[in-house]
Amino acid sequence: MTDTRTTTAPAPPVPSSASRWLAPVLGANLVAQVAIVVTGGLVRVTGSGLGCPTWPECVDGSITPTVEQAEGFHKYIEFGNRTLTGVLAVLALAAVVAVWRWAPRPAMKVASVAVLGGVVAQALLGGATVLLGLHPATVAAHFLLSAALVAAASYLWFARWETAAAPVRLVPPLVTRLAWGTSAVAAVVLALGTVVTGSGPHSGDADEPARFGFDARTVSWLHADVVMLFLGLVAATWLTARLTAAPGVRGPGRAWLAVLLVSLAQGVVGYVQYFTDLPEALVVAHMLGASLLVVALTHGILALRRRADDDRLLPASAPEQAT
Repeated sequence: MTDTRTTTAPAPPVPSSASRWLAPVLGANLVAQVAIVVTGGLVRVTGSGLGCPTWPECVDGSITPTVEQAEGFHKYIEFGNRTLTGVLAVLALAAVVAVWRWAPRPAMKVASVAVLGGVVAQALLGGATVLLGLHPATVAAHFLLSAALVAAASYLWFARWETAAAPVRLVPPLVTRLAWGTSAVAAVVLALGTVVTGSGPHSGDADEPARFGFDARTVSWLHADVVMLFLGLVAATWLTARLTAAPGVRGPGRAWLAVLLVSLAQGVVGYVQYFTDLPEALVVAHMLGASLLVVALTHGILALRRRADDDRLLPASAPEQAT
């Protein structure tokens, strides 16, 4: 057995100001990315997708809703979602500044810029969605891009204490590959979820619903079958991470136990909403659960390794992972 402790020189100490600003900025960025998914779900289930019938204005001649608009309360729900997108852009820009100033890892800098660019792309995609009359393909893409942004924002949050040193594995490579494979199946689950939603009653517009045209029952059960596969893979990843982690290291097992618990809760909500004819509150809860699942999966992947000089993740007496 060979000791794999790195000899990389420690990174320069992070300025004390980073402890005051980096975490709050990245935390707010992540919370806002999850919140926009929830408000988007609210727009969908209330049929408010065309509450502002044009873009970038809410109605011709006005950025904000007007009293004369015929869309009723829908205009306020849709405009609120658009306003949150502006808040999201400000927080994403703040995250870029904070990461480039205080985070030493190049990957974090790339991720922060990707989040900011993704927010801009989301705004443009949202406009296209409105102009195309809430076509289900653009609505699905809107959600999937949000899921990717939640993953990137989660990475920034969980990696905020890491340094530029090379990572050290806490589990065998096979477990890491299993975790990535499980995450890939999760992406399929999310994509199929958008097909199910685009084939159901909550299309986003109360008056002229736009749907894919698939049989809702068939795609729902296909989605459920892939969910079963995903749950099995999550359980396998949790067990292998727990059993093969470096001695005394509990982080990988705990992280994947969290993934398993979130997945089970999400599955329960999914089945209940299916058998209760998709009540609006459960649909929104399911979208929140999808975002939390992305957060948990991101943490699960990162928990399988650590930066060599980040001893917060290991007990004081734990040895390095050996190969």
